[in-house]
Amino acid sequence: MARLHACSKSLPSAEPRPVRYADLGGIEAVLSDIKELVEYPLRHPEVYAWLGVEPPRGVLLHGPPGCGKTALANAIANECGVPFLRISAPEIVAGVSGESEAKVRQLFQEAASLAPCIIFIDEIDAIAAKRETAQREMERRIVAQMLTCMDDLSEQPLAGGTGGGTERGDPARLPKHVVVIGATNRPDSLDAALRRAGRFDREIALGIPSQEARAKILQVLARRLRLDGDFDFAQVAVKTPGFVGADLTALIKEAAAIAVTRIFSELQTLEQPLSVQQLSGLAIRAADFDAAVKKVQPSVRREGFATTPDITWNDVGSLAEVREELAFSITEPIKYPERFAALGLAAPTGVLLYGPPGCGKTLVAKAVANDSGANFMSIKGPELLNKYVGESERAVRQLFARARAAGPCVLFFDELDALAPRRGSDVSQSSERCVKKLLSRLYYGRTGVYLIAATNRPDIIDSALLRPGRLDKLLYVPLPAPEGRVAILQALTRATPLAADVDLRAVGLSPGTGGYSGADLAALVREAAVTSLKEALREVRKPEEAAEGTACVHMRHFEAAMRSVQPSVSAKDQRVYDTLRQKLRRSCLALDPAAVAEERGEAPK
Repeated sequence: MARLHACSKSLPSAEPRPVRYADLGGIEAVLSDIKELVEYPLRHPEVYAWLGVEPPRGVLLHGPPGCGKTALANAIANECGVPFLRISAPEIVAGVSGESEAKVRQLFQEAASLAPCIIFIDEIDAIAAKRETAQREMERRIVAQMLTCMDDLSEQPLAGGTGGGTERGDPARLPKHVVVIGATNRPDSLDAALRRAGRFDREIALGIPSQEARAKILQVLARRLRLDGDFDFAQVAVKTPGFVGADLTALIKEAAAIAVTRIFSELQTLEQPLSVQQLSGLAIRAADFDAAVKKVQPSVRREGFATTPDITWNDVGSLAEVREELAFSITEPIKYPERFAALGLAAPTGVLLYGPPGCGKTLVAKAVANDSGANFMSIKGPELLNKYVGESERAVRQLFARARAAGPCVLFFDELDALAPRRGSDVSQSSERCVKKLLSRLYYGRTGVYLIAATNRPDIIDSALLRPGRLDKLLYVPLPAPEGRVAILQALTRATPLAADVDLRAVGLSPGTGGYSGADLAALVREAAVTSLKEALREVRKPEEAAEGTACVHMRHFEAAMRSVQPSVSAKDQRVYDTLRQKLRRSCLALDPAAVAEERGEAPK
């Protein structure tokens, strides 16, 4: 067990929780890094001294809230068995000038006297934010003091080298190391000087756990629970995309509470204690977890991180060809990465969905993420643009960092033409800088990130984005064919009470719905339902409808809706998209905006 020492009365701390690596499920991927960066320097300083190698001094743990950063730090301390100084960064901040810096010095001086030792600073971003954006001079002084203290740790002489003599391996002369572990949800907000070599130069990202990792975490958390004999943790993991360790803990507590409520509601009497025979039949069931999933919201969703959408291909209802292409470009690389890596195809390709508005491009992206089990992040192009210098680039950088932390993650850019228009005289400097940053991230920041973009205007997107290695897979999402309209109508009306005379196939194949997009068909179904409701409110309901307590949608309501809902994509627009499709097939770099503008009947820019 790690020994805890309080630095002083002004720096409170607590005994580390009795947590070991075995108590943390799903951390196998980072254990090797932990051993290399923390355990080896503390347990075997003689190896570093003999080789004359400077061991790591600082390790930064970062990831979304609740992913287990603090629990991992406690487990490291207990596994290493060295003194453990734990402090939350806000505890260092004081109102008297110079007192905050004195607390930082006290912390490191105490650690040096107890070495080998671990310092754990939770929420380190609260005291080590970028100095150029600091609001108070005290914040800058704290950062400067932190830099000085960490540099002092690196100034201990090493016993190695070719001329050190035999005393290099003498335990009495071995340097005693202090390892500083910082934890934050916002690594990009830290001062850059803290993240350079010799300070927090090593970083471990604790992202959103995968489905397999969630199953392991659930097994660890539920070790003491009495579960049904056929309980399947893998099934619960499938239903909890985006859940981190803290969310899974809350889920188990909620499931247990639901089970207790169910058990007491089933008991005939509560007057006498239950017998052993009665208790033996009590257990927490999978149904209790199913009910708990509906009540527990993933914390990452509230914090702006990614979660898996609940849209399936059944909700799309059409676009079989697009689905097949996306399966090879997105779904298969996520499910079977080893097969692609064996062929040298480790880097995922980007996909650009283009076509008329309302054809389901966003829906398709969500369905792909759901089908592959990946997390999903959606961003509209204009949301990243900012008039202040550097802010747009920072937004792009943070977006890809969050996507990597949630990997595998499908990153969906809607309205890409607004974010990355062709660079030229009529494009703002903010857009140009954003395009450059986006291009660099598409090359170097895509580990575990699968990019899908959507646009109605592929002709005005910067051509550099459409080159191989970036958005090199272009998929046209057309207006639905007659059979596609039937499938979409069937998907849209699953929750709509239809009368016996409704023939969705006749509606979908009708010339009246020719040229309808998926959005137009959704408007058609809504208009038919509204017409039915208005009619029911005006007239006396038929006996069978009154018994059901709801109005049914009849064929006449669909016929009336077809007369009022007009296609949102005109015949002229369809010809324009056909032209774009042909040109993109020949060469994405040969697009001529002037020719497209002429086809649209617009004045060339």
